[in-house]
Amino acid sequence: MYLSTIDRPAAASSGRRWTAIGANVVALGLVSLVTDVSAEMVTAVLPAYLVLGLGMTPLAYGAVDGIYTGATAVLRLAGGWLADRTRRRKTVAGVGYGISAIAKLGLLAVGTPVTAIGGVIAADRMGKGLRTAPRDALITLSAPPALLGRAFGVHRTLDAAGAFLGPLVALSILTATGSAALTAASRDAFDAVFLFSFAVAAFGVLLLVLFVKEHRDPLAAPRPRARDLAALARDPRARRLTAAGCVLGLATIGDGFVYLLLQRRSGLAVGWFPVLAVGTNLAYLLLAGLAGAVADRVGRARVLLGGYLLLAAIYLALATPWHGMPMIALILLLNGAFYASTDGVLMALAGPVLPATLRTTGLSMIQTGQAVAYLGSSLLFGLVWQTWDTTAAVLVALALTIAAGVTTGFLVRPRAH
Repeated sequence: MYLSTIDRPAAASSGRRWTAIGANVVALGLVSLVTDVSAEMVTAVLPAYLVLGLGMTPLAYGAVDGIYTGATAVLRLAGGWLADRTRRRKTVAGVGYGISAIAKLGLLAVGTPVTAIGGVIAADRMGKGLRTAPRDALITLSAPPALLGRAFGVHRTLDAAGAFLGPLVALSILTATGSAALTAASRDAFDAVFLFSFAVAAFGVLLLVLFVKEHRDPLAAPRPRARDLAALARDPRARRLTAAGCVLGLATIGDGFVYLLLQRRSGLAVGWFPVLAVGTNLAYLLLAGLAGAVADRVGRARVLLGGYLLLAAIYLALATPWHGMPMIALILLLNGAFYASTDGVLMALAGPVLPATLRTTGLSMIQTGQAVAYLGSSLLFGLVWQTWDTTAAVLVALALTIAAGVTTGFLVRPRAH
C-alpha cells in the first residue's frame, strides 16, 4: 500500500450521515471536550502570568512553552507501545488522563518558582503524551476507513469546543475574584482556577471510564514484539509521515508567543489575555469538522499542505506594522483554521497506512517527532526574540514555514512503484 492510496480514500455517498462515524468517536470527543476545558483554563492565562506577572524572559518562556509540548515525547512512544502490546488502549489513555488531572493539584502546591511550575507542566504534558496516541488509535478503529477525516474532524470539533470554553471559565473565575490583573499578587485567584481545573479533569476521566468502549483490532494478529519496532522504524511510509510531523512542529511557534505579540502590539489589557485563546479555539471549533470532510473528499495531504499557507499568512501579518482589532481577529481566525487543517488531518492521513499491530506506536512516533521539533522551535523563537527583536523572530518563523511546507509536499506526494 502506498501513501497516495490513502490520500484518496473511497468517497462516501453524499447522503451518508455523520453518525456513521460511530458512537465511540463521539464519546471520545466528549472526553476531550471536558479535558480541554480543564487544560485551557490553565494554558490561556499561563503566558501572561509567567511573562507579564513573574517577569520571565522570552527565552525562558520559550523553554517552558517548549516543555509544555515537548514533554509529551517522554511517554508518547512508551504509551503507544504499551497500548499495542496489551491491546488495552482505553486503559493506557485513562492513565494519561489521570496523570494530567493530578498535575492540576500540583499547580496548587508549587507556588511561583518557575522551575517548580515547569516540572508540574512537564508532568501534565507527560499525561497528554501517554493518552494521545491510544485515543487516536481508538478513533481509527471505531470509524470506517473512508470516513476517518470526518471522524477526526468531529473529535477535534468537540475537543475545540472544550478549548473554547476553558479560557472563558478561567476569565470568569479571575473576574469573580477581582484579580484579572494576572499578577503574582493574584495567587488566590490562580489557586481557584487550578482547583476548578482539577475537578473538571476528574470528571473527564469518569466519562472515559463509563462511556468509551475498548475496540480490538478487526483482524486477529500476533501481539507486537520488540523486533517489530525496528521494522516500523524502517517502514518508508512511517518514516515519511514521522518526518512530516517533525517539520510541522518545527514550523509552529506556540500560541502563547502569538498572543504575547498581539497583546504588545494592540495594547490589550492583560486581564483580557484569555480572550485571545477563545478566538483561536472558536475558529478551530467551527472549521475542524469542515476541514475533515474536505480532506476526505479532495485528499488529506492537500488539506495538510493548505495549513502551511495559513501559517505563513499568520507570520506575514505579524511581520507587518498593521495593528488593531481587525488584525487580531484575522490572525485568530487563521490560527484556528491552521489547526483545523493539520491536527486531525495528519492523524487521518497516517492511520490507515500504519501496520495494524503497531498503529498506536506509529501514531505516537509521528506525534513524538512533532513534539520534539516543537520544543526546538519554541527555544529558537524565544532566543531570536531576546537577541534581536520580535520582527526578526517572526521572519525566521516564516522562513521555516515555507521550507517546511515544501518539505512536507515532497514527503506526502504520491509514490510510484
